[in-house]
Amino acid sequence: MRLDFRFAFAAVMLACTAFVLDLRRTYEVHPPRQPLDSLPHQLGVWRGLDVPISSDVRDVLGQGDFLARRYQDAAYALPYVELFMAYFPSQRDGETIHSPRHCLPGDGWFPLESSRVMLAWPGHVPFPANRYLIVKGDDRALVLYWYFAQGRALANEYWAKYYLIADAIRLNRTDGAMIRVSTPIRGETVDTAERRLLAFTDELVPIIRHYASP
Repeated sequence: MRLDFRFAFAAVMLACTAFVLDLRRTYEVHPPRQPLDSLPHQLGVWRGLDVPISSDVRDVLGQGDFLARRYQDAAYALPYVELFMAYFPSQRDGETIHSPRHCLPGDGWFPLESSRVMLAWPGHVPFPANRYLIVKGDDRALVLYWYFAQGRALANEYWAKYYLIADAIRLNRTDGAMIRVSTPIRGETVDTAERRLLAFTDELVPIIRHYASP
């Protein structure tokens, strides 16, 4: 029954989203922001190297601004942290944010655990992010991801859809972003990998608003 309710709720939200966005397509507000590729390569002790996104993946993602970057600590003593960001200036014509919950299994990764963690955001109340322990063959990784729109950080994709409708009505804005960070787990505990991701997000979160959806 719970799965049936969630499916029905998601279907209603998608239908409402499509209806409202179609009504409000006359013009759309696009606030100024910095492109994702201008995000600093140096974040604290982490130094980033851009990872090319294939044309096939870009075709699936649609029209937007995307960034894939691998960050390594200065001493190369820790496993890397991989950052993926997707920003959509408009979500009116089927160009919507893809949830990692659906994309990761498509890449061969399957969840072992799912939960939430709280991330710090200076000057704001801490917000939850999705936490997934995933596996592919003998490889394990830890993933954190959340949604960001109009300066609002959310973990729940259904609430993200709700605010998409609300912001389209109030502000005539449908832009939004998804931020995902991940790290491989190599000869260490999951808690150690989580502390690494949290240390990285402490550097990332305070500047997200300048690049994602201000």
